[in-house]
Amino acid sequence: MRKYLYNLSIAFESMLQNKMRAFLTSFGIICGVASVIAMLAIGKGAEQEILDKMKLLGTNNIIIKKITKEQLDKNAKEEEQDDNGNSTSNEKSLAKRFSPGLSLSDAEGLSKIPNVNAVSTEIEKESEVIRDLYKVNARLIGTGENYFKLNNLHLNEGNIFTSEHFELSSPVCIIGNKVKTKLFPKENPIGKRIKCGNTWLVVIGVVGEKKISDQVLTNLGIRDFNYDVYTPIHTYLLRFENRALITKKKLIDENRQRRRSRTDTYIDRNQIDKIIVEINSTENINNVVDIINRKLFRKHNNVQDFEIVVPELLLQQEQSTKRIFNIVLGIIASISLIVGGIGIMNIMLASVLERTKEIGIRMAVGAKQTDILLQFLIEAIIISLSGGLVGILFGVVASILIQNLTDINTIISPMSIGVSFGVSISVGLIFGIAPARKASKQNAIELLRYQ
Repeated sequence: MRKYLYNLSIAFESMLQNKMRAFLTSFGIICGVASVIAMLAIGKGAEQEILDKMKLLGTNNIIIKKITKEQLDKNAKEEEQDDNGNSTSNEKSLAKRFSPGLSLSDAEGLSKIPNVNAVSTEIEKESEVIRDLYKVNARLIGTGENYFKLNNLHLNEGNIFTSEHFELSSPVCIIGNKVKTKLFPKENPIGKRIKCGNTWLVVIGVVGEKKISDQVLTNLGIRDFNYDVYTPIHTYLLRFENRALITKKKLIDENRQRRRSRTDTYIDRNQIDKIIVEINSTENINNVVDIINRKLFRKHNNVQDFEIVVPELLLQQEQSTKRIFNIVLGIIASISLIVGGIGIMNIMLASVLERTKEIGIRMAVGAKQTDILLQFLIEAIIISLSGGLVGILFGVVASILIQNLTDINTIISPMSIGVSFGVSISVGLIFGIAPARKASKQNAIELLRYQ
């Protein structure tokens, strides 16, 4: 132990005599360690962003959505053309274009598919919500019984819908956090009434705040849940609008609209806008998607008026892309460490040549080859160690600055700091061995004669 401490003191003394050289030698390690920590922080942030997206969309969810009139027309044209692009339009093909659209019966049928845990439905409508002198533009959402579970929505106050609310089409609602803030800034909303359109609803619960960036909302194509007003789907269909319900008045209004526009006006017959299906395992996604597609296609009279979205597969592709990007960034950062290690080796080799006489004198007074080896090896490790400590500080600061100055989320993990610190010591050890061995292998008499 005394021998190690003595060599350590000699290494420190040598570094203090050449402060600028020691700093420049460790600068490569500083940059490399800082780069590794910053890159790992960006990668960890990207990974957390993917996990957050999975929570928003549901890990094992499959989403079936109605499609727009433009996409429906495009699908119909593709069906009416043969392989040569010639039109094959006839009464039979035109008849196939009719479809009842997405409905509650579709959701009931999908719940019987093997490997399906739960199914929920959704209807969305822009609505002006009023309470006393307060007003907010929100979205009225008609929800199925499993809606909150499948969308990972949790209540801060009140209670969730019960089966009785659905059976009786009760005029109740659960409001989003920002709706509560706008309409009930200083009051408890539970038990109070709000007016959605022309219908009064009683608030029975408040959803906890969902902190989602605008970029994530755009990328995932989802809405801000904080501005939602949720009501049981049967309440929505009975008290607001049921697009699948055909009445005499509705037919008259539609005919008038067609005559007024003198075009084939698109009438949205979809009773619901979206069906969410939760399966028991991601391994069964492809099989379940295939069954859903065939089942709905048959029921909708061979009209592809729906779209199936699998968030898990989309997010896995995004995760794979980001993982490759992070690996490339990690390789680039590692190159900085290697360059720093080469710098240490070069400086230590020059130091051996410069301190030839010192080495000769130490060997002449009894120092062994192991003592000389330890002296230069410890010096190299100290340089890389100090560079690693400073690099960790710079890396943490750089990660914080990246998050504050850009939209990139960074997460600094203890593992990244530990890995960077261990790599910095390893670099000093690996690249310090060659100069140390060269110094210890020299002949003491030749060293003393060196001018």
